Amino acid sequence: MSARPVALVTGARRGIGRAACAALAGRGFDVVGADIGDDGAEETRRAVEESGGRFAFFATDVSDLSAHPGLVESAWDALGGLECLVNNAGVGAMRRGDLLEVSPESWDRAFGVNVRGGFFLSQAVARRMVADGAPPRGTRSIVFVSSANAVLASPERGEYAASKAAVTMVARVFALRLAEHGIAVHEVRPGVIRTDMTAPVAAAYEQRIASGLSPVRRWGEAEDVGRTVALLASGELPFSTGDAFHVDGGLHIGRL
Repeated sequence: MSARPVALVTGARRGIGRAACAALAGRGFDVVGADIGDDGAEETRRAVEESGGRFAFFATDVSDLSAHPGLVESAWDALGGLECLVNNAGVGAMRRGDLLEVSPESWDRAFGVNVRGGFFLSQAVARRMVADGAPPRGTRSIVFVSSANAVLASPERGEYAASKAAVTMVARVFALRLAEHGIAVHEVRPGVIRTDMTAPVAAAYEQRIASGLSPVRRWGEAEDVGRTVALLASGELPFSTGDAFHVDGGLHIGRL
């Protein structure tokens, strides 16, 4: 059994997921990564090990609820328990465009991964944590990675924005339910982050950032989000639960 706390991170093979894995390792965690495929998983392993942690990886689709029990048990057994779940796996709109043309398939895909998958995986992990009689090796927590679109509307990808708004309420209800068990629940809202998801529209964002899209006029980096996730998981904010933490350079601030 690991003497270090262990975090399970979904969407772990690249971008924000990989950055969160590395930052968690730097804060004393061992890490179990999960993603729909294993392309990039070895790079995440190296990032975790270079930061001092051990790493295990399982290929799984978080939208497949039948896979959750096996994932939770495998993750629990891999490094001797879990203290943290980071719900990072997510998908965008199948295509950006007219809200009046959004397909049921794109809606279902966004909600299946971003909301349904995270909800039921959190349920499975929380049940296992509550049932576990052993003392945790650190603060127990669940972190949901949502988006600035939880509060900022983007009609060109309405299904994505709606799914991220739903994540906010999922985080809040889990925070209320799990507080009595000492399990903190947090939401992290990234803004415009330089990742594979934003790469297709990078040129447009470059112009908007330079023009003052956010008060801090630069791209957000995956590491900005990863460090925030790791801080929350560390337990250094012990009187916080159910809150949303913006990592967006001030993008969410309303201006007149």
